[in-house]
Amino acid sequence: EVQLVESGGGLVQAGGSLRLSCAASGFSFDAYAIGWFRQAPGKEREGVSYIDSNDGSTYYANSAKGRFTISSDNTKNTVYLQMNSLKPEDSGVYYCGAVEGSLVAALYYDMDYWGKGTLVTVSS
Repeated sequence: EVQLVESGGGLVQAGGSLRLSCAASGFSFDAYAIGWFRQAPGKEREGVSYIDSNDGSTYYANSAKGRFTISSDNTKNTVYLQMNSLKPEDSGVYYCGAVEGSLVAALYYDMDYWGKGTLVTVSS
């Protein structure tokens, strides 16, 4: 059974940090690209950052550049999103998704699998 399980969300003040985790199981982790997405109330889900689990290449949305860092521990089949200098506009439900293939697949194709999300709330 394929599973993506997010954790690490919570309530933090503006300027603070959180580290999200996405634990994957049930598929060949090294053959997939993993993405972090977020959805704020009343808004569409948007991609935040992606990583190719095979070669470690990464991509960041403009809103995440310089503040967020995505990384992968292939021994644990887990992808992390370190979020620093958080802003209230970073609030939302954060989801991880997985798509078979490279970073290009993550950027241009729908995810094959999704987690259920973890809530991040940044207070001002």
